[in-house]
Amino acid sequence: MFEIAYASSSGTAAGGSGMTSILMIVVMLAIFYFLLIRPENKRKKQAEEMRSSLKKGDWITTIGGVYGRVVTITDRTVVIETSEDRVRVEFLKSAIGSVGTLDEQAAAAAAPRRGKKAAEQVEEEAPTAEVEAPAEEETTAEEAAPAEENKE
Repeated sequence: MFEIAYASSSGTAAGGSGMTSILMIVVMLAIFYFLLIRPENKRKKQAEEMRSSLKKGDWITTIGGVYGRVVTITDRTVVIETSEDRVRVEFLKSAIGSVGTLDEQAAAAAAPRRGKKAAEQVEEEAPTAEVEAPAEEETTAEEAAPAEENKE
């Protein structure tokens, strides 16, 4: 008898707690979607775009660390030349980790992700660095000239 009385009075409380449990599960699923699933899908899409935009002559690094220049591209594979000895190796497109020279890849990895204002500041600072670079090249060319005269 007591069980029936308690069941009827706790039925409304159990219904309310059941609703909050369902709500908490829905909130957890939303958090998982926005923190785990969505960013992973974004990375996959960017990687697929990078692999589909490959062209002959691009410098790539595979996920295994092999660095080389693209020689030929097919639907599923890429042939790269890894050294001056013209060593050619064929890889699946899915094995390509990044595109660009080693310097470009290092700069991209070292640069922190920034907002629009920080990116504009970096663009303003970039021409200053480019002005300094030719001066170094000129001194290198001047040093190389006497060395070439000595060879003759």
